Amino acid sequence: MIQSSTIQLLRFHFSLFLMPVYWFALSKVPQIQITDSILVFLILHVLVYPASNGYNSYMDRDEGSIGGIKNPLQPTRQLFITTLFMDFAAILLSLIISVYFSLGIFFYIAASRAYSFRGLRLKKYPILGYITVIVFQGAVTFALVYHGCSVNKSTGIPVIPMIASSLLIGGFYPLTQVYQHEADIKDGVKTISYLLGYRGTFIYCGIIYFIAFLLLGKYFYSSQQQKQFFIIATCMLPIIVYFTIWASKVWKDVSNANYENMMRINLIASLCTNLGFIIVLIYNHIE
Repeated sequence: MIQSSTIQLLRFHFSLFLMPVYWFALSKVPQIQITDSILVFLILHVLVYPASNGYNSYMDRDEGSIGGIKNPLQPTRQLFITTLFMDFAAILLSLIISVYFSLGIFFYIAASRAYSFRGLRLKKYPILGYITVIVFQGAVTFALVYHGCSVNKSTGIPVIPMIASSLLIGGFYPLTQVYQHEADIKDGVKTISYLLGYRGTFIYCGIIYFIAFLLLGKYFYSSQQQKQFFIIATCMLPIIVYFTIWASKVWKDVSNANYENMMRINLIASLCTNLGFIIVLIYNHIE
């Protein structure tokens, strides 16, 4: 019988927050293989991401709030075994897509485990841990989706969107850490957000997000897709507005760098970004 703690700590709903890269990559694929696109979606969002969440929770054994869960239950051995099964299933199913895709999924899982595993624990190194996250959740995921969902299984991945994907993750990820500095330090983890400080985290994220936005603008305009860029920019406007409001509150009182505000911007950012890229995907294929 599957325990309630196992289901909770897999955090299936958290896949929503990682979904924009999938829609962004899919919107750039010239010819989409529908069946493979569905399988790629399921492999990432039903197997790989939840397994990564569960493994991280098994290693961390958090007592305070974590992304997507205000009051986490304590993990059991069943969670660990479940994550291994899900990883194995993801790698096997990926072979249906291609050997390259399966290898990419294997390396994504390996990086995720290295990030959390107590014997290595990349997450305790602020720069190395941060780079690992943004490279694999951004550029690598974009490349995997683009390759796996294309009819001819293209390996000619557009570089600028890959970089932009990593920057979008990089301009947001430190915000997910800003409320748990004390808990992380107690666990021996020094995050990029802790290194930057409360105000520094918002300044840094604002700069990186701005660079990502400029890069997206350059890419879309150079490829004669100004309308698509306008769609994305419009959908992302609420994110910028809430980010500015939250930053101003934290500037006055750092207690506003809390779990509730972090989850609010997480939800706003994921919904708006997903919507923007889905609209662009539809627009590209009905134009």
